[in-house]
This record gives sequence, structure tokens and C-alpha cells, in this order.
Amino acid sequence: MARAFAKISFTPDVQAVQTEMGSRMAYRAAELGEAETVALSAFEQAFITDRDSFYQATVSQTGWPYVQHRGGPVGFLKVLDERTLGYADFSGNRQYISVGNLRGDDRISLLLMDYPQRRRLKIWGRARAVDERTEPELLAKLESPAFRAPIERGIIIQVEAFDWNCPKYITPRYSEREVEALLDQTRQQTAVVKPQAPPVLGSGALPLTIAGIRQLTLTIRAYELRHADGDLLPAYRAGAHLRVPIALTDGSVTTRAYSLTDAADNPRQYRIAVLRVEDGEGGSQALHDGWQIGTRLNVDAPDNYFSLHYDDRPALLIAGGIGITPLKAMAEELTARGVDFQLHYAGRSPQHMPFVEDLRRHFPNRCRFYFSQAPTPTRLDVSVLLNSTSADTVIYVCGPTRLIERVRQTARQLGIADERVQFESFT
Repeated sequence: MARAFAKISFTPDVQAVQTEMGSRMAYRAAELGEAETVALSAFEQAFITDRDSFYQATVSQTGWPYVQHRGGPVGFLKVLDERTLGYADFSGNRQYISVGNLRGDDRISLLLMDYPQRRRLKIWGRARAVDERTEPELLAKLESPAFRAPIERGIIIQVEAFDWNCPKYITPRYSEREVEALLDQTRQQTAVVKPQAPPVLGSGALPLTIAGIRQLTLTIRAYELRHADGDLLPAYRAGAHLRVPIALTDGSVTTRAYSLTDAADNPRQYRIAVLRVEDGEGGSQALHDGWQIGTRLNVDAPDNYFSLHYDDRPALLIAGGIGITPLKAMAEELTARGVDFQLHYAGRSPQHMPFVEDLRRHFPNRCRFYFSQAPTPTRLDVSVLLNSTSADTVIYVCGPTRLIERVRQTARQLGIADERVQFESFT
């Protein structure tokens, strides 16, 4: 939503401050993007309907902003269509400041927070009130059957722009429901007695410590690895992987290779993302269950069999599921080098796909997402995609074997040379 967001937010005074602080050129590109149709995707819609509160801002007749917290059961903020939101306005302290403000100025701004996952969505729109007398059928759509607080009116919001905010400085907080779910998960895990992992895993020359763990989706975790002695880490290029040791439940130690998810711009940390596979060989399950903050690993330096081309030819990045991990790093490196690229990322749903928000935020005009299990499914058409690439585009694909084979076979049918199609599979 770069252009619509910039049109509303980047006023002349804001532009002046951006110029003073040196960020004007970076944000100028958002204003010059292609004209867009403002529409909430399946990802935004799922995020909105999973909230139990939000903050809203209105403007008074005297020009003062008024920010108010609105809360209710999960899903009380309804998605009526891809451009329209609504919620039931329950009886409160009867000051009616927000409702009065909207009567004189229909502009409204919402801030939706997901504290556990450090996510926030900003929405701008125009709002109007409805009631039982004027639009009873529309008001009925805003009701939550399990929540019987008195409804005074409904608020309908026509979305004009939205934007995902940076997760920086969001302190994770958890509701009672979320804490109870985490406790249940912990109880289930600790109910099974597991053998103790050795204090240090692996025999490589590079000593690492797990310094951070982040849950990206229900089944995917990101791990931040730092040098155990605080030293700088060996350099690498996008597409590189790290082979790490894992203690299995039978006491043996195996290794698995995981792509580094970031461009090599931080010499003090590596990051990998690991999908927990319940019906696999047990490596990812053992890693999820055994790796903790402070776990020590001895590994070899990163290796790379899937590296980017060095010249300025454009790139087409095609990712399926967890295959996004090396391609995210590639997108970051290509951006830093000023090389043109497009990223196409397919998966089951936004909730199952890591890094969707980061990619939307950092590459708004270069990414397209495909959700096979969304309310309105979208599917990646490899033939159409490859047909539209230029003759010098280098193609990178990573993900399930069937996706890789489809890309390779289609490329051959179109006469695209094999050396222009680079691939890495996750099995």
C-alpha cells in the first residue's frame, strides 16, 4: 500500500523533516509507485479478525486528535469486504467523543497490535455510524453472538490506505488466553522425558551460541546465532547455508543444513529458520525441542551452493513455503546492490508463511504472494511468470520438489537455458 499510504501521510511538513534527516530519497520511491487498488489481502484480513482490541484516532472540531482504545471478543472488528471494516460500538462511559468527532470529520485512523509476534498494522479510512433504525441488516453483521454487551451503534470504515509498521521497539506482551496456551504447550512438552543434550554440540571450528529464538509461525522458529566468544563471524553471500548439529532422542547427534535468512550485513550474527516436520526423520523436531537460549554449537563456516550472480542482470525469485529462507537474503542483497528483481512467494496461507510482513514492508513493489488455502485462493502460474521474463533474467527457485520441477520443465519448454535456472530444494 505504498502509494496510498504516502499520499495521506507524507505532507509537505513531513517531507521537509525527511529531507532534514536524510530519509527523503528512500521514501520518495513510495510516492512514485504505480497507482494501486486499495484492497485488504487475505493476510491483512486474517490479522484483523484475530484481534481483540485496537486503537483509533479521530479529529475534533478544534483540530485536536483523540485516541481511544476499543476492545471486545476476538473478531469483533469485522472485515465486511476487502475495502470495508466495521465494529459494534458498545455502551461505555457515554462521553461520545469519538462519535461526535466523526460527525464533523469522518477521517479515522486505526492501529492494530499483535504484541506476542511484534506486529502492527496501520489503517486510514473514513467512518460513519449506523444504528438499528437506519440500517438494521448491516448492524446485525457486526454482532458477536457470544458477547452480549449492549450495542448502541455500528461504525463502518471505508479503508483508504494501510501500512505495516516496523516491529522495532514493540515489547512482547501476552493476554491471559495466550499465556494459558503457551503453558499448555509447555506442559505437553515437559510431560515427555527427553534425554539431556550434551553441553556442546558438534565438532566444527566455529563456536556459536543461540542468542535468540522467535516463533515466526505455528511450526517455524527463527534462531539467532552469535560467536560464543563475541568475535566477528565469517562472511557469506546470500544463498549460503549453515550445517548445524542436532541431538536426537536416541542420544546420537546428526546434522542438518539450513539457509541463512539475512543478507550478510551484520558480522555478529547468523539467522536461520527451521520448520518443524512431524512426519520427517526427527531432526527438526529434536532441534525445536532441544535448542534453547544459550545452547552451544561447534560448526563449520557457512557454505554456498546457491549463490547469486555477480553482475547486474535482473533476477526472478520463486519461493514455496520454507523455501523463502535463502530467497529473502537474496532479495536483501539485490536491493543493496541496486539490481532489479521480482519475488513470487507461494504457500498455504499467510499464517503458515514466515517473513510475509517483512517482505511486504521492505519490497512493496517487488513481491507477490499466493495463498492456496485462503478464503479466495490464489495460485502461482509458472508458465505465465516465465513467459514474462526478459531474456537476461536469472531465475532462482527454492521450495518443494514439485515446484522446482515445474519451473525447470516450463523453462525448458520455453527455451530458457538451464544455466539461467538456479534451484535449491528442501526435502
